[in-house]
Amino acid sequence: MYYKRRNSDYYTNRHSCFLLQYHLVLVTKYRHPVITGDLEQYLLSYTKDYFDEREIVIQAIETMPDHIHILFDAPPQINLADFVNAFKSASSRKIRQNFSKQLKPYYWKPYFWSLSYFIGTVSEKTTSVVKQYIQHQKD
Repeated sequence: MYYKRRNSDYYTNRHSCFLLQYHLVLVTKYRHPVITGDLEQYLLSYTKDYFDEREIVIQAIETMPDHIHILFDAPPQINLADFVNAFKSASSRKIRQNFSKQLKPYYWKPYFWSLSYFIGTVSEKTTSVVKQYIQHQKD
């Protein structure tokens, strides 16, 4: 990892000290309730691996049948739009490859995610609130 957590408050790298946290919400195309069962478990596992490979730290993650919430920490060098779109493309491709039967009643074209998404910054003061919100999605 080219950056590390310093005294649990901030990350540091060679030239900077930072804490950049984001709340990402991705919605399925047409809000179809397809994130269930094995697909849900696959999406969670794939997401964790994808973020880990890119050294992006997931603080909280939860799914609902038609969307996913991810709270994550990222380095300042990341281009968020490129990262989110690359993740959406890669995860969509993999999910469609592995769950084509489950998705067939909902999508006749190669869709999974909606083109739209939400991403917001999270401050030190609101991190615990957002984390709690994400963790209690299914309550």
